Amino acid sequence: MMQDTLLSAKDLTVRFGGVLAVNKVSFDVRQGEVFTLIGPNGAGKTTVFNLISRIYTPTQGEIRYLGPKGRIALTQQPPQSVASLGIARTFQNIELFEHASVLHNLLIGRHTHRASNVLQDLFFTPRVREAELKAREKAEEVIEFLGLQHYRDTFVAGLPYGVRKVVELARALCTEPKLLLLDEPSSGLNVEETDDMAFWIQDIQQELGITVLMVEHDMSLVSKVSDRVLAMNQGEMLAMGTPREVQNDPGVIEAYLGSIDDVSSLRRKVNSPTEARPAERTAA
Repeated sequence: MMQDTLLSAKDLTVRFGGVLAVNKVSFDVRQGEVFTLIGPNGAGKTTVFNLISRIYTPTQGEIRYLGPKGRIALTQQPPQSVASLGIARTFQNIELFEHASVLHNLLIGRHTHRASNVLQDLFFTPRVREAELKAREKAEEVIEFLGLQHYRDTFVAGLPYGVRKVVELARALCTEPKLLLLDEPSSGLNVEETDDMAFWIQDIQQELGITVLMVEHDMSLVSKVSDRVLAMNQGEMLAMGTPREVQNDPGVIEAYLGSIDDVSSLRRKVNSPTEARPAERTAA
């Protein structure tokens, strides 16, 4: 299964005026794997993410994606079609409705599966009722999967930051994606919350069978969950391979990981097992 390519990027290049943000970046994401982009600030990681989610259009190059009806040129699709193609994304800066409950945020995330029109919604037709029922069932399923039962009816504005990150992850899962884009999932989390996030990412891959493409700076998390890693610097590819292979690359060490002492510390973290399943979250 993992040898089948879900997404293929070839010679991606992006210019913003005279600035070369991404320069001839190519990689494949295999079905069922966790593929991670790493690199220092300004490396071009988020720009690549924005190309895949169709926020940006490449100056040069293309992205091929295995959609519901076969392989397509993703770079030729309108931005509003991305979710319907089975691609969901979380953001480094959490994008949730503050004055809506966890459940309602998840139901909003489910709207991409709605095929009704205004008249059907107005008269609440059987088709609309069925869609609403399926949406609620899926939302409840995801809430249980991520241990959010105690926060189900709590407004997002009243949630701790770490729980908000899990809610955003839950909302993305409600769209039933084939490809999940995670933008800095550990950003703002403490060590315990980062360990929990590592567990959820592994569970999403192994239990739900969802392919994950991630941008991440926490190398402990990267090493725990990633099958393959692409290191970037100044918009260009530095190295690609397993986490250990990339960590040992001299160019990566110089550009991103730092000193040899930092790398030795990281290797000790790589061998530490992921924590046990996070306990069900309880309201404060």
